[in-house]
Amino acid sequence: MAVDDMVKEITEKLGEETDLSDWLLVDQTTINAFAGATRDHQWIHVDVDRAAKESPFGQTVAHGFLTLSLIPGLSGMVDATKPAYPGLKLAVNYGLNRVRFPNPVVAGSKVRCRSKLVGVEKISDDCIQVVKGVTIEIEGQEKPGCAAETVSRYYF
Repeated sequence: MAVDDMVKEITEKLGEETDLSDWLLVDQTTINAFAGATRDHQWIHVDVDRAAKESPFGQTVAHGFLTLSLIPGLSGMVDATKPAYPGLKLAVNYGLNRVRFPNPVVAGSKVRCRSKLVGVEKISDDCIQVVKGVTIEIEGQEKPGCAAETVSRYYF
């Protein structure tokens, strides 16, 4: 499919939901691994005993950036077996327009990703840029753990 046709097709779907993932458990092991990878060992994330006593949440919480980093995997952006668009050769994370963490993801929570199309533009004859509104929902919670706009570039 030509890039111009792809832009037209996506434009007609702006505002529509594109992805709803399965639930994923965010446990203390995951939080500790992220702390190790990022060197962010703040007690609210990794000290279970102290967090139980001193944290306003009563237990450890996932790093905001951990929650944010779950977006590519949960939204299917990195699943090579299911390309987002026909003829896709390469998908690149181009950035974020905005990110908020309205609700903490406490250890042991389940989260899922919900995405909707927000914008699309042609970058070149072989590339489009797609903006999605993404929410990381927390099972049993009204407010999400993360709300963001992702910007991706797709090469054909």
